[in-house]
Formats: sequence, structure tokens, C-alpha cells
Amino acid sequence: MERTSIADLAGKVGEAVSISGWVDVRRDQGKLIFLDFRDETGRVQGVVLPSATDAHEAGSRVRPEWVVRVSGKVNARPERNVKPGELNGAIELEVADIEVLSEAQTPPFDVRGDGREIGEEVRLSKRYLDLRRPRLQANIRRRAEVALFARNFLAAERFVEIETPLLGKATPEGARDYLVPSRRDPGYVYALPQAPQQYKQLLMTAGFERYFQFARCMRDEDTRGDRQPEFTQLDMEMAFVEAEDVISLNERLLIALVAAVVPQMRIQQVPFPRFTHAEAMEKFGSDKPDLRESKEDPNLLAFCWIVDFPFFEKTEKGSWTFTHNPFSAPKPEHMAWLMAGERIGEILTTQYDIALNGSEIGGGSIRNHTPEALTKVLEIMGSTPEQIQASFGHMLDAFSHGAPPHGGIAWGFDRLMTVLCNEPSIREVIAFAKTGEGRDLTTGAPALATAEQLRDLGLERRQGKA
Repeated sequence: MERTSIADLAGKVGEAVSISGWVDVRRDQGKLIFLDFRDETGRVQGVVLPSATDAHEAGSRVRPEWVVRVSGKVNARPERNVKPGELNGAIELEVADIEVLSEAQTPPFDVRGDGREIGEEVRLSKRYLDLRRPRLQANIRRRAEVALFARNFLAAERFVEIETPLLGKATPEGARDYLVPSRRDPGYVYALPQAPQQYKQLLMTAGFERYFQFARCMRDEDTRGDRQPEFTQLDMEMAFVEAEDVISLNERLLIALVAAVVPQMRIQQVPFPRFTHAEAMEKFGSDKPDLRESKEDPNLLAFCWIVDFPFFEKTEKGSWTFTHNPFSAPKPEHMAWLMAGERIGEILTTQYDIALNGSEIGGGSIRNHTPEALTKVLEIMGSTPEQIQASFGHMLDAFSHGAPPHGGIAWGFDRLMTVLCNEPSIREVIAFAKTGEGRDLTTGAPALATAEQLRDLGLERRQGKA
């Protein structure tokens, strides 16, 4: 018999059906055994009558989280037992046969509840069980819906989805790289991408005028509450645009996304308010302010744009560094200052950030698209010509072959989903999340390299390190 999804049972009253899924709850009342079954579409109550001898014997053995195939008849519940507003609240399954597909150990924690009372490390150690709980199932499915909506929206706007490499070159971009030793070239390494920044600018030079991808990014940083070692960006870049073009398109996308995927949520103000960096710091003391009228309303979304960031800031050693991105362009009226190396602390960049409920969920800029301007930024930060060529020679070469003006943005997709799912942490919206220290407790990563692996890579383990 063909499998029926549990969500479709209400339309099959009086029919014989077969379902497959997990035992959610078991209640043995002696003569009657009640079993709640679940699959990815929902739950249904089943009842095993004493007359169904084989099914009754199987029902007395099964336990929660066993995987079963069940056949039976869909019956309407007596009027007094109907549960209005609940999926399958008006029906029950009269079980005729139970086939055990997989037995299960007793879970180390309850997978039916909210799970917030359980320690995070305990949950992450058995993440495949933790993901069974309805809250996380809903979060991961909502994430998929948001990603699909964004893909379709951007495709309709003539964007092309292009994957960029995970194995690239280490360049100074603000965070520590994860390095991958090359077996074929001892002493040489790849770097995992902190972001696809350079590749997407190369795509602009290649003539792909509108690019996007859901990009995996890796940064070897210290523990932060809203980030883990690997995270996801919705990354996009556009040629022949100014800042207003990028801001306008992304605002339209976010407004449409909220209306389509989370209509129960309300955007506080449209168009999104805008503040210069100086205004935001003066008014709110933050460049990612929480503007919600009521922080008690979990379905209230307060977006805002922050613009006109300082391009450079002083390091502890007194040298200059970028505030956001070394590839950003200054505001047009400050380009002369940049090229002359003058009034460096006063130069404003074309950087624009978008904040939501006190969290920075995206940032981008118009880029320097000439080798001269990019070189000047790197010189201001103290790089020598040799260092510039070694780290960014490929970018300078590409720009010398005719690069269009371009700009883009990257959403912190995990942070956005944290807000859209009303969660306190990005780990609640990532399927296989890592701890803040970068450990995967389910698989045990990072794991100790074997002697053979180290030998193949020409590496040695330091004494005392286990």
C-alpha cells in the first residue's frame, strides 16, 4: 500500500491507509493502546484494539522514537473527543498492523518539548535527536523557505547564482584564516574563505553584472555570541550601481520576504529609516540600534540603514586600518583626499549596514574598481608595494583589464533567521551548529590528526600537544 503523509489523513476518513514515521507518545491502557505517530508533516493519534492481535502485541513492545510502518483505517473521532484547531484533531487511526522498522534507545533528553531547559552542550552532543523537536523543525524549515524566496526574488531581478571556491588564497581581510595544507605542494596552504569578497568582484570584472550566492564563510575568531566559526551569507554584487540602487533592491526584498514567509510579523516603519554613523552613535550609542517601539512584541521588526561610516580608524599601534572592508570606495567627494593621502581620519566610505532589532544583519559598499584606488587604500594601511603585490596582485591585475563600477552587500543569514524565528542564538537556526569555541560535539570535530595524515602533509605535531 502506498504511504500516506500524516497531514493528508483527514481527507481519507473511512479509508485504509499506510503511514510511516516515529512513535511520538505511547499510552497503554491494557485493552486499548494509544500511540501517537509523527512524520515530517504532522501527528496523528492511533488506537490499537484488542481484536487486532498482532498489532496489539507489537503495540505493547514499541516505545517512543521507534520507527514504524503502520496500516489501519481512518475513523472520525466521537464528537466529545474532537480537538478543534489541531491537525487531525477530528480523526484517529484504527491500527491494524505495526511493522517495526527500527528500534530506538531511550533518548537522553525529551525531544518533544521546547528544549530550552536542557543544557546547550547536551543538546549539541546529540543534535540529530535535538533536531526532532518541533521548534527546531520549524526553524530549519523556515530557513529553507526564506532562502527559496530570496533565490526566486533575485532570479526575477536578473541575478545569476554562482558558486565561488572554498579553497583560496590567504589575504589580510580582518580575521584569522582557517588554513588547509597542500599535500602536493609541501609548505603551501589554501585558506578557507572569510567571505567571497574578492571572487565576487572578479565576477563583476568578468561581466556577470548581477551575482548572488548563499556563501559559506569561515573565520577563526574568538568566541562571539552571534557568530560561530562557519556561517552563511546571502552574498550579492551588482555592476553599474550606486549605493542607493543596492539599498533600494535589498529593502524591497526584505519587505516582500517578510510579507510572504512570516506574515505574522510586522515591519515597524517603511521605508526603513536611515541614519549616518555619526547620528546613530550620538542618538543611540550604537551603529546597530534596536528601534522597536515595544521590545515586548516578538513579532515586531525594526529595520534601519546606517550609512557614512568612517573609512579608516587608528590601531593600537597608531597605524591606520579599515573599519569595514579594504575594497570599499570612499564617498565620491572624498576620493581626492584618498588619492592624495590627506585628511585620512575624515574620509567617509560608501559602506552601508542594515540593522534589525539591535543586530547587524547585513553590510556592503560600493567598491574601488580601479587598481590605483585600491592600491592607495592598502598604502594608507601601511602595506609595502611588495606586500600589496603578494596579497592582492591578482585583484589589481583584474581591475587593469576594465572593471565596471560595482557594489554589493552580504546578509548575515544566520542572524536574520535568529530574529525571524524569535530565537536568542544563531545556534537555534543552524542545523548542525558548533559551540562558541568551535567544537562540533556530535561528530567530535576538531579531531586529532593521525601520524599518517601529518606525514602526508609534511607536518609534525609539537611535543606536549595531544
